[in-house]
Amino acid sequence: MKINNRLQQALGYTFKDESLLVTALSHRSVGKNNNERLEFLGDSLLNCIIAEALFQKFLHAKEGDLSRLRASLVKGDTLADMARQFDLGEYLLLGEGELKSGGFRRASILADAVEAIIGAIYLDSDMETCRTVVLDWFDARLKKISLSNTEKDPKTRLQEYLQEKKLPLPTYTVIETSGQAHAMEFVVECKIDPLNETTQGKSSSKRNAEKLAAGMMLDKLSDA
Repeated sequence: MKINNRLQQALGYTFKDESLLVTALSHRSVGKNNNERLEFLGDSLLNCIIAEALFQKFLHAKEGDLSRLRASLVKGDTLADMARQFDLGEYLLLGEGELKSGGFRRASILADAVEAIIGAIYLDSDMETCRTVVLDWFDARLKKISLSNTEKDPKTRLQEYLQEKKLPLPTYTVIETSGQAHAMEFVVECKIDPLNETTQGKSSSKRNAEKLAAGMMLDKLSDA
């Protein structure tokens, strides 16, 4: 398969061995020659590159702050947004089932492909080239990010609040799912048994629904 030059231009990198890019774009639904191994490699490289960039940018930041900043930059939603900027969905190689269910729009598949492409670039070139390309992709985000972005997410804050009060940790349960496979909605319940309190969050991802439910629980406990 010949990859359209437009994608390589969008990525800012031209492959010497285009078969690596083809593999990076191949979802596991196509068969054995898929991008899962490249995704594993790319995930590790991405975390290393972004960790180093943050380490150099924030010379006096604490480990926890750096970890939260890195997590915000390399999370699936961020990578999926980046994939959409590259129009990556147009080039994904998917099995028939994934094609029918709109897999080329699914955030998790897009994010995995970005990580796989990072792994492919590294194998096609070297660490310095890979670092340069990745940092170019993240340039605007790295310039924008600040230590004020390290605020803990609602689930972490709720957990710390309950631990401080010596109360059991909350349980999160998916109580409803709806929508097509490529556009599902999750309703998650957050429950604290001894307090007999429950809240519900709804989102297109289970993780975000949990965060919304945790945030509402924090608000409820604060008003009590």
